Amino acid sequence: MFISDVQPSKTLAELSVLRENCDLEAKAAQGRDGRGTVPESFWETYVAMANTDGGLVLLGLREKEDHSFEPLGLQNTAKVRKSLWDGLNNTEIVSHNLLTNQDVRLVDYDGKQVLEVYIPRSSRQQRPIYLGKNPITGTFRRNFEGDYRCDEATVRRMLAEALEESRDARLLLGFGFEDLDLGTFAAYRNEFRSTKPGHPWLSLDDRELLRQLRGWARDRQTGDEGLTLAGLLMFGQLRAILDALPNYIVDYQERPAPKTEPRWVDRVTTDGTWSGNLFDFYRKVYPKLINDLKVPFRLEQGFKRIDESHVHEALREAFVNTLIHGDYSGSVGILVVKRPDIFGFRNPGGLRLPLHVVLEGGTSDCRNRNLQKMFQLVGAGEQAGSGFPKILRAWQEQHWRKPLLRDTTQPEQAQLQLPMMSLLPQVVLDELDRRFGPGFRSLTENETLALATAVIEHKISNERLRELTDLHSTDITELLRGLVERGFLGPKGRGRWSYYVLPGDQISPTLPMLDVLLSDPKEAETSEPRNQTSEPSPPSPEQLLTLAELVRSNRKVSRTTMERIILTLCQWQFFTIKELASLLGRSGDFLQASYVTKMVKLGQLELKYPDKPNHPLQAYRTKQALQTK
Repeated sequence: MFISDVQPSKTLAELSVLRENCDLEAKAAQGRDGRGTVPESFWETYVAMANTDGGLVLLGLREKEDHSFEPLGLQNTAKVRKSLWDGLNNTEIVSHNLLTNQDVRLVDYDGKQVLEVYIPRSSRQQRPIYLGKNPITGTFRRNFEGDYRCDEATVRRMLAEALEESRDARLLLGFGFEDLDLGTFAAYRNEFRSTKPGHPWLSLDDRELLRQLRGWARDRQTGDEGLTLAGLLMFGQLRAILDALPNYIVDYQERPAPKTEPRWVDRVTTDGTWSGNLFDFYRKVYPKLINDLKVPFRLEQGFKRIDESHVHEALREAFVNTLIHGDYSGSVGILVVKRPDIFGFRNPGGLRLPLHVVLEGGTSDCRNRNLQKMFQLVGAGEQAGSGFPKILRAWQEQHWRKPLLRDTTQPEQAQLQLPMMSLLPQVVLDELDRRFGPGFRSLTENETLALATAVIEHKISNERLRELTDLHSTDITELLRGLVERGFLGPKGRGRWSYYVLPGDQISPTLPMLDVLLSDPKEAETSEPRNQTSEPSPPSPEQLLTLAELVRSNRKVSRTTMERIILTLCQWQFFTIKELASLLGRSGDFLQASYVTKMVKLGQLELKYPDKPNHPLQAYRTKQALQTK
């Protein structure tokens, strides 16, 4: 039955706190007669929130230009609620109803009746939630600006994720044993024998062993047999892998200093000098990750762990998780970064589970379960769902800053950063003391932690401070606002995407910075490892974000401003539409239709692939003539 009783009254001040912790949208919902209705725009928001992380829609509340709320109320709440449920259960309007009676509540805001509609995050198996009958055109997601329509590739990945419990089980027609790197497979067999010397599979020939590992499969209906995606990724030759997955790239970069510039002194990437498969990537990179940890450790047979510490275990877990959770059909590659102050891991494809479930541990939904089993059989990879708690344990034992795990949708990727520095490094405290003087010295421990995090991670948010402290989100909101009022922080963004930065001058380049995964190479570079400083370098990822800040932090900017910033960003390198969308905080469809296509026709932007305008990796750069004006 419907919930008919009005819930306890709320204040608008409560909403201002809630919006920093929840994706929240207000809709006037007055209708033509002024008595209330479910607006058409609600359904896009419902779909978008369900396909992202859920959220709260308030019907009967208007958001003003200054982002404050004005309660308008609903005169005929029964009519609006019935219309809501009718729409939710009409597949001509939306594909799936996720709500229960408890998700729709009538609340009094300053004497006005407002309908609160809590929209849960949909599960992987339910996605995509979409408008009408066509998921390709009716699927939306959320970002800080609002609802944006997903492109076809994103929708098809959602559909595949829903249908395929394990993405790597797919039989690849036309791919056979000749596409394997036999040296890799021999090395795997040797490691398997060393890890599990009495295992019965060790007596099998190569083809049968590969079958038992789920790297080879046979379709019982058609009789077709060959490599699975897992077999090709784990043991294949690079050329064969690229034939199946044109955007495949794995990349390890060892960077020499705690700076955001993507320069390296050692690199392993898919440059054609080695097999390029995942097992060889693991064998090459894992020893590099751990070779200078200041913890007693010895290696046997190149990379087998003996008497390892929890830090080594955590790094192995983070590395293997990156490989087994990757969506190799996407346009983003695997990236592993090592710096003196931090380790960074990025895999294509977002988290299959809500972030809080991953952080708690105990639950697993591995994207590539056959790869996971292959790594486990050689001692690389632990019990399902135990990865992140083990990483947290290791970092807590060292009293390092808490690991940062983030899930993004533009592009779809998961990022894990493991900083090796204290919560309050002395060099950061000295810098803050220099900037703020006696006022800084009077701050509380949590206020000091907020400012230090704003320096080290470039920003601080309610969500991040909840991860670092035991404070309640309401108390954190008040703490951050107090720091703003006293001039220690400046607000950016709005709603759930609100964050805070230090005002005024740029942070000193000598201070530690933790953004290591913003670079997104689409093609492997084949140059020698470098550390040159003589040639002018393009802006760092942080500088690119700064250049785009004016657009990203404002819902509306003039056409002249947008075009100027696009041309500025594209001076140094080609950017895809997805990359521009991520930098500018706009949807790719909007940028393509409203700006980029026209700028190409006007000769302001040039194509990376001029002979193939619809190339899947098409990217855009400012015309050279414009750059030299």
